[in-house]
Formats: sequence, C-alpha cells, structure tokens
Amino acid sequence: MRNVRLLILDVDGVLTDGTTLVGPSGEDWVRFDVQDGLAIKQLIAAGVEVAVITGRSVTSVERRCRALGIERVETGVRDKLTAYRKLLASLAVPDEEVCYMGDDLNDLGPLMACGHGVTVPNARREVLDRATHVTHRSGGAGAVREICERILRAKGLWEEIVERFIRGEAR
Repeated sequence: MRNVRLLILDVDGVLTDGTTLVGPSGEDWVRFDVQDGLAIKQLIAAGVEVAVITGRSVTSVERRCRALGIERVETGVRDKLTAYRKLLASLAVPDEEVCYMGDDLNDLGPLMACGHGVTVPNARREVLDRATHVTHRSGGAGAVREICERILRAKGLWEEIVERFIRGEAR
C-alpha cells in the first residue's frame, strides 16, 4: 500500500457499525470510532487524501467528516462507481493509487476498480470474495484505523508518527 495517494471510505458498515438510531425528533444518530478518527487525521497530515462516498444523507456524517479534515464528501450517492470515477478524475489519481473501503453490494464497483479493495470481516460474501484485503477489525470498531496504519507503515511513516506523540509534538 506504499503507493496509496487516496483512501475512499464508505460510511455504514465501515466508518460506523451500520447501526442507525432514530432520535425522538426523527433524526438519525450514528456512532463513530475515535481511534478511526485519529488515524484518519494522521493519514491526511502525511499527505494522503481521504474522501467519503456514501448513500447516506445525514448531517452528522458531514459534520464528522469536516471535524476529521475530510474535504471530499459525497452523500446521497446511488451510483458509487460513477462518483468514484468523478472523484479520481478531479484529483488526477489513477485507480492503482487508490484504496477503497466498503462492505456491501453497492461498493463492489469502486472496490473492484481500485488498486486496493478493502472490506471488513462482516461484509457481504460477494464483497469478501472480491476484496484484496479483509481487516481484522469490524466497521465502526477500528477497521479504518487498521487500514490507515497499514498505509502509513507501508510508507515508512508510522514510527515517526508514534515518536511525535511520545515527544508531545503530534495533534
């Protein structure tokens, strides 16, 4: 994964565990993993672009992405492969330098088009069969952290990040 310049994430089942809670006023609530968030921030700081493509249209997703520094967020997407192609064209990034992480049937197009198709252990069988890597951790429980670390280790940057935290220089 040393060549990864862009990590694209699905939301439900990847950044979250896929559970949606409905509040008393009808608003959707989702749970995000803070360790995923820290790793995403480190990946962005290391120069890897991170984007989100999701079928979900919830303000909490956009708010969380902004807080993490994810600038490219496509919500309410019905055709993820088309959104994927547009994103790559806008960034001039080739498929082989992309890691796409998804877990369900609507993720198959970009997962198979990219250089590094990643999924979680509880993904649909069709996705598991086509992924180039399956995380040990589940979505919403550190799966994104695992991939961010893997990319940073492949680039030889992980130990430097750890050392910055030890010295109190990291954010």
